[in-house]
Amino acid sequence: MKSLSRITALGLAATIMLPQSSASAQRPAPTPEQRIERLERQLQQMQRQVFPKGRPADTAGFSDEPAATQSSVVSLDQRLDAIERQMADLVRQSEESGNRLRGLESDFGNYRAAQDQRLASIEQRLAAAPVVPGVQPPEAVFTTPSQSKPKSKPSAGPSTAGTPTGTADETAAATPAGDPGEDAYTEGFHLWEGGNYDAAISSLRAFTAAYPKHRRVSYANNLIGRALLDKGQANAAAQALLANYRTNPQGERAADSLYYLGQALMKLNQPGQACKAYAELDAVYGSKVRADLRKLVNDGKAQAQCN
Repeated sequence: MKSLSRITALGLAATIMLPQSSASAQRPAPTPEQRIERLERQLQQMQRQVFPKGRPADTAGFSDEPAATQSSVVSLDQRLDAIERQMADLVRQSEESGNRLRGLESDFGNYRAAQDQRLASIEQRLAAAPVVPGVQPPEAVFTTPSQSKPKSKPSAGPSTAGTPTGTADETAAATPAGDPGEDAYTEGFHLWEGGNYDAAISSLRAFTAAYPKHRRVSYANNLIGRALLDKGQANAAAQALLANYRTNPQGERAADSLYYLGQALMKLNQPGQACKAYAELDAVYGSKVRADLRKLVNDGKAQAQCN
């Protein structure tokens, strides 16, 4: 009887367990992703209870301070705002600098165009102006005032620079007799004094060819230029006078040649170049210019309206 009861009880137990095992076998096992999500939800719930002020740092328990409190978030926002403002300022300054640079480039371009136009206009005027054949432009001729100034030499007497016919200073009156070179020069001087300009020029040229080292060569070349100027040949006179100054700047009549070069240029309607000649005379000879020649130069400057 007891055995029957035990068998019946075991059977009932088995009957009761079968549906449970069967139901358990029918339920699918959770995937790893589902299990992780469930763990994360549980962890978040626990964090909200343990750390009500914010999430903890991801340091696996090495730090007890929260990673992102409200004050730290506000501080980060403020720093980001400051950085954005600074970036905006830098962009604005860069744009302003670019605008200024473009303005400067434009102004410089306009200035350069204006200067090129002015230079072109000056070159055209210089090209159109009448020039002396064989004579360099004043910018090239009168740009060497630093040449060594002529040494002072004893004067042979009063100058003829201020007189149309000259004085005894252009003759042999102050030189010893018996000098054939002086006699040859004196012959040419008297021809010029008498108005025989062609004969005077030929005689004076023959003198300079025969006596190239004579002290009167500077006188003779200057007188040749004056004779050409008296004849009305201003171009040829300018060439001869300029050559006398340039080949022998320390000659006794080199300064006179610069003055008469200015006079020849005035005959050619070139007062600006005449002023250059007078300025060269002042720069090279300065206080050594004779008083009579100084007066002539001052009158020439006034006539040319030099500054």
